[in-house]
Amino acid sequence: MTEVALETATPHAPSVIRLLLDKLKVAYREVPEQPGLPAASRVQAVLLDDEVGALLVLFPRSKLLDLQRLEELTGRKLTAVPLARLKQMLDKHHLKALPAIPALTSSPCLYEARLLDEETLLIDSGETGLLLEIERGAFQRMLSKASAGSFGQSIRDIRPNLDRPNDDPREITQAVQAFTARRIQKRLEETIEIPPLADTAQKIIKLRVDPNASIDDITGVVETDPALAAQVVSWAASPYYASPGKIRSVEDAIVRVLGFDLVINLALGLALDKTLALPKDHPQQTTPYWQQSIYTAAVIEGLTRAMPRAERPEAGLTYLAGLLHNFGYLLLAHVFPPHFSLICRHLEVNPHLCHTFVEQHLLGISREQIGAWLMNLWDMPEELGKALRFQHDPSYDGEFAAFPNLVCLATRLLRARGIGSGPQATIPDELLDRLGITRDKAEEVVSKVLEAEALLRELASQFNTPQ
Repeated sequence: MTEVALETATPHAPSVIRLLLDKLKVAYREVPEQPGLPAASRVQAVLLDDEVGALLVLFPRSKLLDLQRLEELTGRKLTAVPLARLKQMLDKHHLKALPAIPALTSSPCLYEARLLDEETLLIDSGETGLLLEIERGAFQRMLSKASAGSFGQSIRDIRPNLDRPNDDPREITQAVQAFTARRIQKRLEETIEIPPLADTAQKIIKLRVDPNASIDDITGVVETDPALAAQVVSWAASPYYASPGKIRSVEDAIVRVLGFDLVINLALGLALDKTLALPKDHPQQTTPYWQQSIYTAAVIEGLTRAMPRAERPEAGLTYLAGLLHNFGYLLLAHVFPPHFSLICRHLEVNPHLCHTFVEQHLLGISREQIGAWLMNLWDMPEELGKALRFQHDPSYDGEFAAFPNLVCLATRLLRARGIGSGPQATIPDELLDRLGITRDKAEEVVSKVLEAEALLRELASQFNTPQ
């Protein structure tokens, strides 16, 4: 390849950014975005607003933007601007991300004072995968009309419980106590008033552990729940499964298309769906709940088949782990309704962080802890509890490790394709080795699933809507 061709293939900052920085006489160096860059030097830019107007807020990625502290500092109840409005502004300048350049917007700017402790700063260029490195003095000149403040919470001081499941009941109790007007002395189950597991789900769980269960048994259970029966038939009739002929009954759906294993786990997921409804509120710029669940389950289904035959876990159960991997999200909305909106607003303004940091900061627990606890409370298979609890730990090698490892791999593969929320995370070789899957095979699996993205979205639409 010639030098000219190499130059053409290299991405550059958008022209509007280069012209603006030249006009401001700010020197910069283009550097590729890559893992391991110091978070304290990475500047996160978010555009917030309220009835007063918009405010550009800049802070280091080593901190969580605390909206409550920001309200105390400014006297304003600020939230992230609607995505459509932000996109309109970015599209106007042909940008893919919001650079931390106050002069780019007409809005006032507030920045975290600790930013200027760094000798160099790294800001988004507006082009995917490309950052701009700016010396502290030059960056400070860009902030000449901005105000400084202290409103960030150091991520080092937020310690999500990723590996101490024995502490979950105590931490959940403490979190509930922190958000109730009176001191709670009852048992945890009574405290958070979890709805009982639906009768249909209880019957399906019994069938799952019965080695003699037959297609007639699961057909009988599904047919006693008309809504569930209709969904199973509709599922089987979906073009995703490309079944020949018309599906006329639940038994037809099971025998001809879905099979016993998939139906029993799908039916269980649908039954749990009825127990906790989707919340009306949700963070902007996030994949819809059941769409994310269906994608994850489908990818896990393919990854399970890609594992060495002798090491494969129960395929139907890994599919169910994918379907329910984010079930703790629904539980947070049910247990902490007055504070769930606060969680959503913080997730919107902290896109550089995994949700575990936001939830730990605001509640003292994560959705993974409370979701795994509920699986155990409902006597769900132990593998599901492990899958939910350790899904963000790529190094987990404990009991039933294949289940959380598969969820971890699937969600990271999907995040790299723009599905899900939060920052992208690397996939360690050790995780792939533990599952016996090559990196190329894993990418092949997710590509194949996303080829059917439209059909998967149609399947996801059959699940419930906000109540």
